[in-house]
Amino acid sequence: MQTPEPFPQETYEPESGLNRLAPDAAWMWGAGERLTWLAGLVLSLSTLMGWYVSVGDEPTIAVIGWHTGPLAKIVLLLGLAVIALHLLDQVGIELPATVPESLIVIVLGSLATILVLIRLISIPEDFQPAGRGIGIWISLLAALAVIVAGLLRASEEL
Repeated sequence: MQTPEPFPQETYEPESGLNRLAPDAAWMWGAGERLTWLAGLVLSLSTLMGWYVSVGDEPTIAVIGWHTGPLAKIVLLLGLAVIALHLLDQVGIELPATVPESLIVIVLGSLATILVLIRLISIPEDFQPAGRGIGIWISLLAALAVIVAGLLRASEEL
């Protein structure tokens, strides 16, 4: 009968503190794709938030973006188009090589930014005593995030 050999003793070497705390850059790959659908979702939902708020002697009145006119409805459609573009990419439907997805995302974000800035600068006369609500600022940040997502996607394509 043969006697088993003992297992070799493993030596433990602690990791250096600097390497353990160093950020892992692997999460950056695909950040443009994740930011695209997230910014598109926030942009779409922000049109259903309060764009104008009136506070004073009368009761507080909040007007959501949907009720401010066709510009907010176009912003909603642009946000939905960004989400649809991401879903088409996930399903496997690709656009022609002459029209990169990152360019379309940048254009959609730029259009949304321009439309939100128009509503931010000029308050419709129907809501004139009202000030700007948090929803329009969220819309502006989401539209800018769509542009950043398009730029990240462009850098990933290179």
